[in-house]
Amino acid sequence: MFSLGLMAPSPGQGQVSAWVQLVPLLFIFVIFYFLLIRPARKRQKQVQQMLDALKTGDKIVTSGGLLGTVVGVDRNVVQLRVADKVKVDVTRSSIVALQDQGTTPRAEP
Repeated sequence: MFSLGLMAPSPGQGQVSAWVQLVPLLFIFVIFYFLLIRPARKRQKQVQQMLDALKTGDKIVTSGGLLGTVVGVDRNVVQLRVADKVKVDVTRSSIVALQDQGTTPRAEP
């Protein structure tokens, strides 16, 4: 009575092709590719290019929110100046962005 999905097709109807069953799955994969995978790859390439182009004097932001000026670049370690006579070593992978020129931090009174 309620098991219509389990019944075999009637003799007059043919079975659905395997390709027709795969079309919705392929359609979902294409949507995921253009909405999730492709933008993530593009963003990852941009970040990698920014990290490769780091040089002394660049103002950067780390993933922990630390703002600083690059004073030294090693293979995987970047040395930042965060205040006068204060230098901090951070890994290159923790750098997430270059600081905008117009957003220099100000001291609150």
